[in-house]
Amino acid sequence: MNFKAIIFDLDGVICSTDEYHYRAWKRMADGMHIPFDRTINNRLRGVSRMESLEIILEKYEGPALTEADKQRLAQQKNDLYRESLKEMTTDDLSEEVWDTLETLRGKGLKLAIGSSSKNTPFILERIGLGGYFDAVSDGNNITHSKPDPEVFLKAAEMLGMAPADCLVVEDAVSGVQAGHAGGMRVAAVGDAALNGAGDWNMKSIRELIHIVG
Repeated sequence: MNFKAIIFDLDGVICSTDEYHYRAWKRMADGMHIPFDRTINNRLRGVSRMESLEIILEKYEGPALTEADKQRLAQQKNDLYRESLKEMTTDDLSEEVWDTLETLRGKGLKLAIGSSSKNTPFILERIGLGGYFDAVSDGNNITHSKPDPEVFLKAAEMLGMAPADCLVVEDAVSGVQAGHAGGMRVAAVGDAALNGAGDWNMKSIRELIHIVG
């Protein structure tokens, strides 16, 4: 395929912060006496913070919450999450991912991040990729989260590329849907690959090297 750019989701593709997210949501939910487990946590993949909170609150049985209450809870979760992210280091970036990025860059491809997370810049710094990508589109510059294609379309715009020239790499079905909605082809890994959601369903991110040719 004749792609000119690759747009990567961050969490679950470049690195994994799933466990950090889970622990933070779990502590917040436990404090509200809301049942929360890994099955519910899986529904939060690729979803914005406030939408994730609404999913968790489906099992909430306490007094009615105001919008201000919800904002406070979301902030509490994010504070717990960001505190735990300080434990991340360059060891959280696998050699396989680094080698793949460098090989793709060596082929002349533009590389970007398309993530719903507002913590994207902080995470990239922690794993040694601050300033590495040609463009970073994240939760700080979008108003609609996946499966809306906004985050990927903005990444393509920042790169100066047409959507058809961009390949998206995603691990969440909602992210694959977002890529397709934006007129892009999608290479899937993880859960999305297991669901057969992508145009290519990879067992390893290294397969990207063969997909782009």
